[in-house]
Amino acid sequence: MSSEQSAPGASPRAPRPGTQKSSGAVTKKGERAAKEKPATVLPPVGEEEPKSPEEYQCTGVLEIDFAELCTRWGYTDFPKVVNRPRPHPPFVPSASLSEKATLDDPRLSGSCSLNSLESKYVFFRPTIQVELEQEDSKSVKEIYIRGWKVEERILGIFSKCLPPLTQLQAINFWKVGLTDKTLTTFIELLPLCSSTLRIAHLSLRNNNIDDRGAQLLGQALSTLHSCNRTLVSLNLGFNHIGDEGAGYIADGLRLNRSLLWLSLAHNRIQDKGALKLAEVLRAFELTHTEVVERRRLLLEKGTQERSRSPSSSRHGDSKTDREKSQMVGISNSALVDKTDKTQTMKTPKGLGKKKEKSWELAKKEEKSGSGQSPTQGTPKKEDATKAGKGKVTIPEQKPSRIKGIKIGSREKRSILPESEQLVVEATEVINPLLEPVEHRDGKVFMPGNKVLLHLNLLRNRITEVGLEGFLATVQYQMQFSKAKSVSKGPVGLLWLSLAKNCFAPQCPAYAIIQELMLPRDPIKAKLREDEAMAFFP
Repeated sequence: MSSEQSAPGASPRAPRPGTQKSSGAVTKKGERAAKEKPATVLPPVGEEEPKSPEEYQCTGVLEIDFAELCTRWGYTDFPKVVNRPRPHPPFVPSASLSEKATLDDPRLSGSCSLNSLESKYVFFRPTIQVELEQEDSKSVKEIYIRGWKVEERILGIFSKCLPPLTQLQAINFWKVGLTDKTLTTFIELLPLCSSTLRIAHLSLRNNNIDDRGAQLLGQALSTLHSCNRTLVSLNLGFNHIGDEGAGYIADGLRLNRSLLWLSLAHNRIQDKGALKLAEVLRAFELTHTEVVERRRLLLEKGTQERSRSPSSSRHGDSKTDREKSQMVGISNSALVDKTDKTQTMKTPKGLGKKKEKSWELAKKEEKSGSGQSPTQGTPKKEDATKAGKGKVTIPEQKPSRIKGIKIGSREKRSILPESEQLVVEATEVINPLLEPVEHRDGKVFMPGNKVLLHLNLLRNRITEVGLEGFLATVQYQMQFSKAKSVSKGPVGLLWLSLAKNCFAPQCPAYAIIQELMLPRDPIKAKLREDEAMAFFP
């Protein structure tokens, strides 16, 4: 053993074999301990494993919910939720010497400069500005995000923490770098919010939205089978929307009856897009697909009206009904738009008609080139004011009631107090395809969108060709409003901005539009009244 230990070449400082063996044993124990450590060592008391964001139940306080969800998503630095700053009151200098001495204090001035420097850096940090209702943290009514890129994960967080905000009415995304993907995600978020709250105002200014984004927004406004019924104003100014995108927005306005305010200012819209927008604001032709859908809705509406018709109207002359049910005639109650119940009181014809005959009548209605539907669905011109008063519910929705009174009965609704009638109007869901239509040359024409009141097309690329389209629209809406002056209902544009486009301000068409729109502008009308009162108190 001694000869092995004094072998040549061995370093005098080399550890002894016993020490190496012992070291090797320690290493093996360390490795074994490291392997067994995850299974045996418990986390310290008070610490919890990372939680999934899907398991979090929002409290309705945006500041708390957003911070917690960002933490669970792995964000270490994320935007803070702050109150939207208000304009400061005007500073009134004081002549007090004591105040002047206090301001001259070097210690105070140094701290003020430090605070001002810090506030300047804080100003550029991303934030989520909110406006509260009565200073309640659970009553966020508006959200403002400006100047920082909103990622898809942030939108995923919003999809979870925004729906509990029951008072939220407005979302402002200004220059947040929306892409086609994030815009799609954001549009899919809106129905989630609409199920629990009413997003009435949406601003997407300066987000480089192009024609593809305009297509997504147009589909969100309305399609053949769906329609947004909560959005009141939409701001798409300072984007890259061209003629194609304007056409998609116009398609969304065909069947949308909630949007009142639309801004497409500072875009790239030319005459083709302008003509598309002007077309949907006056009488336009229904497509074949829309005509087929209208027939289907008329049939289902007739079935609903028969199922909930008053029992007294069903106990008429049953013998006469049975005799007439054997004849091929025109049903006056199956497919009417507004006067079906009064007609059944007067002439109880067709109460026992079958659905097959109604389908034949619906087809006959669309093929007819006359000005009135054979099913009495389209009123004459002198009855236009009567037809505008009623509302039609979509087939899937049950009729609403107030104090036991049916919504569909026009006679009973007329005796309701005005405040209760307003409640009824707000709860009803109108399908524009069931509005009174006009038949010309075998085609079906809808009166157009009369709900939109404000349209801003400032600083686009519209020439006199596009102006002619808007001139025809304004003239049509003027005639329509005169015909409906007695009855209540939408009357069309009250404010139209076409300035700073590719035509001279002295253009005749533009001058006529300005002249026709001047008395319709409520703000200018109010100013004229104030001026008149000032001269004639």
